[in-house]
Amino acid sequence: MRKSNWTLYLVADDLGRGPGWIARETDLETVIQVLLTGQYSNPARVVANNTVEGWSEDVSHDVACELRRRCDLQLRDVPSWIQGFVQCHEVHVVKQQPTLRLV
Repeated sequence: MRKSNWTLYLVADDLGRGPGWIARETDLETVIQVLLTGQYSNPARVVANNTVEGWSEDVSHDVACELRRRCDLQLRDVPSWIQGFVQCHEVHVVKQQPTLRLV
């Protein structure tokens, strides 16, 4: 996962009311904290986006692994509200994920 001061993280969160998704942008540490505290209703994916450098990348696997790591360090189970997200994304390892070029 690439990091930069200009990278924003978008969380696709299914709000459960009507059609569609909402994406909230913030920094990586905030994304992890709000996921751990249950502030997203049904997170589906996390995408890193850097318009200055011109790239976008799905980082759901990295975020899921970090969530699991932090819970393990605290000797606690992954909270129920993110279990589905973690289980879905921590097992999907892609050797070389294509990067979307922003135009």
